[in-house]
Amino acid sequence: MSETLTGKEIMLAPLAGVTDTAFRIVCEKNGCDKTFTEMVSVNALAFDNRATADIMFISDLEKNTNIQIFGSDIDKIKKVVEEKINPLTNIKEISFNMGCPAPKIFNNGEGSALLKNPHQVYKITKALRESTDKIINIKYRLGVDDESINYIENGQAMEEGGADYLILHARTRKAMYSGHADWQAIKKLKDAVNIPVIANGDIFTPEDFIKAMEITGADGAMIARGAMGNPFIFRYIKEYLEKGYYEKVSFDEIISQIKEHYELALKFKDERLVINQMRKHVGWYIKGLYMSSEYRDRVNKIHTSEEIFDLLDEYRKILGDYND
Repeated sequence: MSETLTGKEIMLAPLAGVTDTAFRIVCEKNGCDKTFTEMVSVNALAFDNRATADIMFISDLEKNTNIQIFGSDIDKIKKVVEEKINPLTNIKEISFNMGCPAPKIFNNGEGSALLKNPHQVYKITKALRESTDKIINIKYRLGVDDESINYIENGQAMEEGGADYLILHARTRKAMYSGHADWQAIKKLKDAVNIPVIANGDIFTPEDFIKAMEITGADGAMIARGAMGNPFIFRYIKEYLEKGYYEKVSFDEIISQIKEHYELALKFKDERLVINQMRKHVGWYIKGLYMSSEYRDRVNKIHTSEEIFDLLDEYRKILGDYND
């Protein structure tokens, strides 16, 4: 395997309702180099919103978790960074989101809506740079739609404004998560700026990672949907880079990982909330396994962690009998 690929950073993308403390710890354990909190609103931070404080929580068990924020009001951005984020010694980086395609955020002039105006992109990046000594990255998209693709211009504005590196999700806002990520665009951005570029979009396997790095020449990758139910992808990529092959985890390891994920989540959140939030994770973890639909449905009807763990042990035995 090429030595030029072994130094590439592999990150977990911020995903609303997914990348909480417990899942970030699980991904780190499986080889993820860097994680980020779920996206935090600058406006909510400015008003000391309690739910936002929960989203920002980073455990002592996490080694390299950073914060992602979004907003559009430059004065609020500077105030929040200076007063709320700079004092946090456990955060080394601030990621600013200019790529979120969600209608609520877009229609509020935030996230990917900012891409319409490269001068505003520059001003926000400059304000961030003037507000902190922490590393700054900007996560963004190709443009709002196919008629307004301006990722090179925006990337250069971000570089001029003082961003330390860029993360490009190679789709437009209009495309949301459909179609295929344009890895060639990431290569063009890499050639057009003098700061590191991280590739984002359609990396679901180690083979995807290798291909994306070869096509784009990027300095690393950020994995989003590819990690949902599959935190092992970080381990797979590193094993593939080291040995030229990787071994997929067994059903037994998957069940053990689900239980560990539950146990971690219960350290940080109320049991009822954990059980509700973990239902989607369990569905992702066991997708494709024998009798997964039946056990997913049963998990969705259970209301205590004790019942969950008993059901997982039962499912482990069923899978063991099926695979013998």
